Amino acid sequence: MGPAPFAAMVLADLGADVLRVDRAQLSRTALPRDPRTDLLNRGRPSVALDLKHSQGVETLLTLTERADVLIEGFRPGVAERLGFGPEVCLERNPRLVYGRMTGWGQDGPLASDPGHDINYLAVSGVLSVLGRANAPATPPANLLGDFGGGGMLLLVGVLSAVLAARSSGEGQVVDAAMVDGSALLGTFVRGFMAEGSWGPERGTNTMDTGAPFYDVFVASDGKEVAVGALEAPFYSALLEVLGLDEAELPPQRDRAGWTGLRKRIADRIASAPRDHWVARAAATGACLSPVLSMDEAPEHPHNVARRTFVEVAGITQPAPAPRFGGTPTAVPTPPAVPGEHTRTALACWGIPETHIDHLLDVGAAAVATHRTERTEEHGHGL
Repeated sequence: MGPAPFAAMVLADLGADVLRVDRAQLSRTALPRDPRTDLLNRGRPSVALDLKHSQGVETLLTLTERADVLIEGFRPGVAERLGFGPEVCLERNPRLVYGRMTGWGQDGPLASDPGHDINYLAVSGVLSVLGRANAPATPPANLLGDFGGGGMLLLVGVLSAVLAARSSGEGQVVDAAMVDGSALLGTFVRGFMAEGSWGPERGTNTMDTGAPFYDVFVASDGKEVAVGALEAPFYSALLEVLGLDEAELPPQRDRAGWTGLRKRIADRIASAPRDHWVARAAATGACLSPVLSMDEAPEHPHNVARRTFVEVAGITQPAPAPRFGGTPTAVPTPPAVPGEHTRTALACWGIPETHIDHLLDVGAAAVATHRTERTEEHGHGL
């Protein structure tokens, strides 16, 4: 789970042939969750290898000889101890891009410490700017550190290194750390702070819920609307939608008047249901949007028109993104059960059938004991 599978999922979504290597023991015991709902594993076949078995490691190294990229998400030093660290892999395939996903990075005093999204955001400084005034910092689920600063930055690094390898013939290690990526995502805030337009107290600035024209408000039915009327024309349009006279209100940028302005906007929005305000704001430029639930979002007309969500094996989920004009993406295949394709995928990657049988016999590889009722095409990829 987490940022490394997310990066691999996006690669597969966009057309790369990606092979998932799972632990062999997971395919022999009860799974901790239904693999059909582990959506980060969609779009790629799974082989189960025992990476504590010498022949399991050798099989992985053989696969890397044909791969452009290997992605691993172990703590620093674990892959080396198991026998497939960067030095060994790059010796087998000098053009290989070796992507490493960790929280703290491959070095530094915290490198070997455990941690989670909230910890990486905290140390990067980004968590300090998230939340409302006079309240503790608010972690944004695990979207920002794990997937924005982690998986997405790993993806960018891996793709950049692949381009470099194609021109130079030399692979390299990509050290992607969630603390580094989270800090990078905070670059624009540091720029505003440097010019004095972003203060140190969270929840008091224009885009951190400090401004009454950039915040979330509750309508009369308990549902919410998001208001993002930053620029003067959009702010004027918002006031018109709400039926507020701009001449009777403090100037938009007068911070001393924000408390009173917030109350006027909040009271007005609370006087009618969410969809009333959404209908009034349509095509006005007021930058007012419904805060849709995860269930509502796939049904929004804009998302329907753009096919932002797809249904795969009965589960609604985000479609691949971004879009390409010349090479459109396909609907992803469902997540595989760990080890579901051990035989077929290894064979596709050039491992002889007799050797696959041997790997299964000695316990260096395993096949899934729990299968889903579906068939799917299997591609290449690591």
